[in-house]
Amino acid sequence: MYRELEAIDTVRIPPTRLDEPRNDVIKEMLEKKIEGKIDRKLGMFVAVTEIIEAGGGKLIPNDAGVYFNVKFKCITYRPEMQEIIEGEVVEIVDFGAFIGIGPMDALLHVSQITSDYVSYDEKNARLVGRESDFSLDEGDYVAARTIAVSLNEQDPKESKIGLTMRQPTLGKLEKDEEKAEEKEVIIKEVIGDEEPGETEETELDSEIEEDVETEEEPEKETEEETKSEEPEYVECRECGKEYKAITGSHLDTHDMDMDEYKEKYPDAPTRPGD
Repeated sequence: MYRELEAIDTVRIPPTRLDEPRNDVIKEMLEKKIEGKIDRKLGMFVAVTEIIEAGGGKLIPNDAGVYFNVKFKCITYRPEMQEIIEGEVVEIVDFGAFIGIGPMDALLHVSQITSDYVSYDEKNARLVGRESDFSLDEGDYVAARTIAVSLNEQDPKESKIGLTMRQPTLGKLEKDEEKAEEKEVIIKEVIGDEEPGETEETELDSEIEEDVETEEEPEKETEEETKSEEPEYVECRECGKEYKAITGSHLDTHDMDMDEYKEKYPDAPTRPGD
C-alpha cells in the first residue's frame, strides 16, 4: 500500500554545493540517502516529494559539510498482510513467478497459483497447468493476495513477500488489448445496421393490427349472417301471400288502407326487417 508521509531527517550538504539553492540540494541529498531504503514500520521509501522546512545548518568539528534538520514529504510503499494487489509477471522460474508490485517484487509459488498441478516450461519460460489450459507468461497481469511479508532493513533486496491466487476472484487478468477488442465487439453488436428497437416496434405494431383485424372480421361475418337470416319477403295476413312489401296499392285490392291493416294486424310486418 502506498502512503504519503511527513518525516524528519538530517541531511549533510557538502561544502562544494553550499552556493547552490539550498532546498534543491537538500532534496537531492535526501533522495540519495533514503530512496530505495526500508524502514520496518514505514516500508520502502519510494520518492521525496517536497521539502517542507529546513532548519539552521550545524557544523561538526573536522567536517567541512553543513548539517540540516529537514522536515519533508515522501511516498512510501509497505505491503500489508491479506492485501489484494495487481501486478505484472516479471520473471518465471521453476518454483514459481515473481510479480512486480510497485517498487518491490513478490513471489508467487507454484503451489499458490492454481488448484491444478503446474509445471515449468523452460523452453518457453512459462508455467502451464497439467489438466487445464492455464498458462502464466512473463508480461501477464495477475490479481493476488499477500500472505507473507518479511522486510529486511539492512538489505532491501533480501526482503520477502509471498502471494497466493488460490482464492475466489483472484488469478490471471485479461490483457488490455483483449479487453479493448471485446468492448469493440460488444459496441458493434449493439449499434449494428439498424437502430435498436426498430424491428421490435414494427413487429409489435403488426401484431396489434392483426389482432384488430381478427376482432373486426367476426363482427362483419355476424352482420352478414344477420342479413342472410332476415326474410326477403313478408306475408300479407289478409290473403296469405308473400310480397316484398305490403303496399297501399295491394291493400286496395282488399278494400282497406294501411291504417286499417295495421289496426287489424298490429304485429304484422309490412316490409322485411320490421
